[in-house]
Parts: sequence; C-alpha cells; structure tokens
Amino acid sequence: MIYLRIVGREHTQAAPTRKELACGAWDKEASMSENTVESKRQRFIKGLAEPPVTRSLFGDIRWAWIWLIVRLYVGYEWLHAGYEKLNNASWTGSKAGAALTGFVNGALTKTGGTHPDVTAWYASFLRHVVLPHAATFSYIVSIGETLVGIALILGIFTGIAAFFGLYMNMNYLLAGSVSSNPILFVGALLVVLAWRTAGWWGLDRWMLPALGTPWRPGFIFTEPAGAPVGSQQPHQA
Repeated sequence: MIYLRIVGREHTQAAPTRKELACGAWDKEASMSENTVESKRQRFIKGLAEPPVTRSLFGDIRWAWIWLIVRLYVGYEWLHAGYEKLNNASWTGSKAGAALTGFVNGALTKTGGTHPDVTAWYASFLRHVVLPHAATFSYIVSIGETLVGIALILGIFTGIAAFFGLYMNMNYLLAGSVSSNPILFVGALLVVLAWRTAGWWGLDRWMLPALGTPWRPGFIFTEPAGAPVGSQQPHQA
C-alpha cells in the first residue's frame, strides 16, 4: 500500500499491479500503433497521383485540340439559345417572363407519381422563388446563356464559363427538360476538368498565364513593373 497526504489527511490508494501496468503499456503502444497506421493511410491517399491518361488528357496542351472541338460545340449551342432568347419579346422584351413562366408551369406538372420528373424540393424552388420573379430570371437566363456561349467560343475564362453552363444544364434537367441537356452537361463537365488546357486554342492561352488563379496569381501580379514578361522564376512544385 502507498500513502498520500492531502490537506493534512491521509488516504490510501492501492498501487497498480504488474498486470495493470502491462495493460496500460499495451494500450499506449496500441494507440501509437493505430495512429501510425492511420498516418500511413493518409500519406498513401495524399500521395496517389492521377492516372497518366487523365493527367495527359486534361493537363497536356498536346490534347488541347480535343477540348477546342468540345468547347466550340457547347459554346455554339449556348450562344444560339441565348441569342434567340435575346430577340424574343417573351424572354427579354415587353413580355419578359412569359416564356419562363410557361416553362416553369410545365415543370410543375411533372411533380406527381412515385418517381416524378421534378422533385418536390426543386418544384418548391420554382414555385416560390422563380415564378414570383420570372421577368428577372428571364433576363438572367438569356444573358447568361449568351455570355457562356461567347466565352466558350473565344476560349476566355473557359473553366468558369463551362461551370456556369454546367449549372444551367443541371437546372434544366432538374426541371424535367431533357432534350440536348445531357449532352451539353457532359461536354461542359469535361471542359471544366480540362480547364487548364481547354482554352489553349483561344484567348486563355494569354489570359490564364497573365491573370493566374486565386491560389496561384499570374505574372501581372507577381512580376515587378517594367520586368520582361515571364522573367520571374517559375514556382517550385
């Protein structure tokens, strides 16, 4: 027995047995071992590289011509759709919102059945957010489609333009409109994945290195004023 004196009073506490000490040591070693294994797992996951095929396809400028074809197709479809809306009075004219109201009302009729084409939560969004502001959304859709189309065709801010095109496709699909939306959705998704090289045969060939990204600014933000373009040493990986 060992004795502990606390504020003038004596208390007794049984000393740990050899078995308890061994168990405590084992628990500590097991915990350390588990942490080590978990660390190895994390390092392994972090160290996984992209497959060579996808790394080359989405990041090598030798394959940028593929994304030029996809980009031009998707861009033309968006520009054509947006241009028609901009010249349609029921979208952007004196009756702005009429066409969108008809589209939304049609989507709301597809909410019935066991497996409806339009889910309840999206129908609620259409009913309570889009319909009351149909004219505003009508202009947003028309201008948005046009800008996405122009940006993709010119190859400027390609990844951003493809993302917003993807977003619009997703909304059309959620509203129960199929048509060419699945094809455009896949095309825009591929361009988003290839954002670094998709605009190589376009204005992004100059804009992307100049402006850079939020996590890696371009040379106009990092090189001293008056320095030759590209004179700064590249960032080390």
